[in-house]
Amino acid sequence: MFQKSVSLFISLFIVLTMALLSFFPGAPVRERGRFSIYFMEEKVGYEEYTWFQDERGFVLEVEGRMTKPIRMTIEELTIRLDNGFIPNYFKFRGSVSGVEQEVTSTLREGKVLSSIKMGDQEYQQSAEVRRDTFLLPNPMFSPYMVITKKFQCNLEESVELSGYIIPQVETLFMLGLQEEMGCSLLMEMGATQIELLTDEQGRLNEIRIPLQKLRIVRD
Repeated sequence: MFQKSVSLFISLFIVLTMALLSFFPGAPVRERGRFSIYFMEEKVGYEEYTWFQDERGFVLEVEGRMTKPIRMTIEELTIRLDNGFIPNYFKFRGSVSGVEQEVTSTLREGKVLSSIKMGDQEYQQSAEVRRDTFLLPNPMFSPYMVITKKFQCNLEESVELSGYIIPQVETLFMLGLQEEMGCSLLMEMGATQIELLTDEQGRLNEIRIPLQKLRIVRD
């Protein structure tokens, strides 16, 4: 009898706890995942990401490693956006081709201020970009998630957008829907085509960059 009473009490406690959590939202729901990177069909690296929304907007955090076509380690990559997917903060810490790098950028109304460390060198850099540009650090792939999260399955016609290869250069690209592939998107950035294969919720499952012989696949 005592054990039944304890079990009933625990069940009621769980129900009440779940009800309270739904009424008073707690920690943000986090989406976690891992991408495998293939170069010329050889597995050469991975990226592990966390995506979540808090009271200030969206946050993407990434760690990873790649050996080809460029040797790179991502110790920390953070992109913060407001609720309208406008970027306002970027940080990268890691190494590219054996050179330790750290880049911290703040963005406000299209104005970018970056603090850059490369090896023993340290300097400041400023730039002006489109307010709604997408931050696409090279050669990293998880940041393309921001594009698919924003448009999900709602893109009806091709649109011209901006990508900031932070902290180097801003470039325009066309984004269209691959009608034969559901909600998947096609980026045309100069001579480079980037296929973003997604599900109906905008979850990025695969990136294909044929010109660079790269394929990034969700595990």
